[in-house]
Amino acid sequence: MAAHNDHRPADYRHRDRVEIQRALLSVSDKTGLLELAQALQAANVDIVSTGGTFKALSEAGIPVTEVSQITGFPESLDGRVKTLHPSIHGGLLADMRLIAHENQLAELGIEAFQLVVVNLYPFVQTVQSGAKGDAVVEQIDIGGPAMVRASAKNHANVAIVVDPSKYGEIIAAVENGGTTLSQRRELAFAAFSHTARYDAAVAGWFAKELETEWKKAAGQTADTESKNPGFPADFAVSAELANVLRYGENSHQAAAVYRSIGEGAVAGIAQARQFGGKDMSYNNYVDADAALRAAYDFDVPAVAIIKHANPCGIAVGDANTPDVIADAHAKAHMCDPVSAFGGVIASNRPVTVTMAKQVASIFTEVIIAPSYEIEALQILLEKKNLRVLELPANYSREALEYKQISGGVLVQQSDEFSNFSSAGWKLVTGTKADPATLADLEFAWRACRAVKSNGILLAREGASVGVGMGQVNRVDSCRLAVERASSRSRGSVAASDAFFPFADGLQILIDAGVKAVVQPGGSVRDEEVIAAAEAAGITMYFTGERHFFH
Repeated sequence: MAAHNDHRPADYRHRDRVEIQRALLSVSDKTGLLELAQALQAANVDIVSTGGTFKALSEAGIPVTEVSQITGFPESLDGRVKTLHPSIHGGLLADMRLIAHENQLAELGIEAFQLVVVNLYPFVQTVQSGAKGDAVVEQIDIGGPAMVRASAKNHANVAIVVDPSKYGEIIAAVENGGTTLSQRRELAFAAFSHTARYDAAVAGWFAKELETEWKKAAGQTADTESKNPGFPADFAVSAELANVLRYGENSHQAAAVYRSIGEGAVAGIAQARQFGGKDMSYNNYVDADAALRAAYDFDVPAVAIIKHANPCGIAVGDANTPDVIADAHAKAHMCDPVSAFGGVIASNRPVTVTMAKQVASIFTEVIIAPSYEIEALQILLEKKNLRVLELPANYSREALEYKQISGGVLVQQSDEFSNFSSAGWKLVTGTKADPATLADLEFAWRACRAVKSNGILLAREGASVGVGMGQVNRVDSCRLAVERASSRSRGSVAASDAFFPFADGLQILIDAGVKAVVQPGGSVRDEEVIAAAEAAGITMYFTGERHFFH
């Protein structure tokens, strides 16, 4: 007898292509169902089905056998029990590579399935609709995941399909004599991923329900809840592969982009529509997301230009100009035209023809906006290497941010401003700023949040004029901001993302002609810093809030 190095039994028979003779169809999403069933019918495939799927196929005139005819039991308990039966699961789990399994099926009077098409109860959609309690619980699928997992485990013999987008692939396989082992293995991977996301969504819903109960039991108020967001004991990330990228940050690193899916998923850069240009790279995605973060920090028309995740310029448009968003772009570009070369542009308003003409004259990697005027889009698409992206209509930011560290993940609430208005600031030196200066201080404080720490941003007339970012000390950040602003620093205002630990950084701004400063305060040397501001006669406000960004 020949040795079996992989410990396979002597009656093992290898199978690659498996002809589809019998299929089990049970879907809540009927997309493409009839086209698939008609193709199966044309190939003389026996179709078994359940509930609503059986009804839909019968009404379409497609020959189909109801599951209850196979099991000998009617659907029961309001549909909770349909397919949980040996006559079904025996046909799903039998390893037809083994003569013993084939013989057992014959003895038991069970027929094997070669194709299973299942998608699960719409649990996530039910939660998103606002349903509560038992209405949600009833959408927890039991038989569906059991069939999916059984078929995926037995992928050597069974093709399991959970996504209607794969129906075309199955129809082609039927026409070509069956599914291949490689194809079934890929389908099994997708199936297990699907049930994992489904279970994660169910677990996430229970976690939120329990969290609410715990907080009620503890007597927590809404105010307490805002300080204690109730981080879950564990979590799963649900995402699907959107695209494999050419490479990562560097050419020797493999990379891919995934889209968030499932309950609570938000739409952002990963869901953006690309009109033209080269494929997005890893670095393009990072910079474009940073640009969106900066532009969408403003409620008024704003443009942010980003390079290596840091702003080259941020500006809001003047409402008195003929084209407000074009004005915002022009001012943002003027902040640092050298660094803006090869940058990424984000606009929080539709791109106009005027803005498109401005962008077209500058080498830009990516532009992203909520929409484009038709002629503006035509202008931009003439730049064959410019990636032109349109945001999904429901763009928003996640409530929690995740950062991978070795051995784990850091999770924090997103940095949402709670102190936009100067109304809550404390004037610590100088005279109260006039309305124009105060508006610039508010702009600078808001824009500074997009600057990597240590961050200093100089601004005037609704635009950044100098940015110092990512330095290991605040003095260097001040020098860099002043150097980039050049003569524009005189008469500008400054924002610092965190307090000045010494007066030396502030003194650099004073010497450059900055007339007003906004900063969090809170240093043990605040009095020293205040004294320097008083000696220079400049206005300085404390916000009581910092905006580190690493």
